[in-house]
Amino acid sequence: MALPTRMTTFRIQIDGDAADIEADSETSLFAAMARAGVAWPVSCRNGTCRTCIARLRQGQVRYDIPWPGLSADEKEEGYCLPCVARPMADLVIARA
Repeated sequence: MALPTRMTTFRIQIDGDAADIEADSETSLFAAMARAGVAWPVSCRNGTCRTCIARLRQGQVRYDIPWPGLSADEKEEGYCLPCVARPMADLVIARA
């Protein structure tokens, strides 16, 4: 029998915005932003259309899908897709 996974809560800050958003480790950045009333562009919600693309300024995210719609260069440059990204630390993101 597997032990339950402990969820951790992280803070998301949008670069240039004073508001902090809370997100647990199992919630997408987009879902947390929507819950907090933050308007963020989104379309597919599965990591393929890139409408929600953002720049990760600080922190780290993970994905439940093997490879979201980002190139290796974009991932290395700090881009993320909030519709499918889950926080692994406190984050600062910016609109791309």
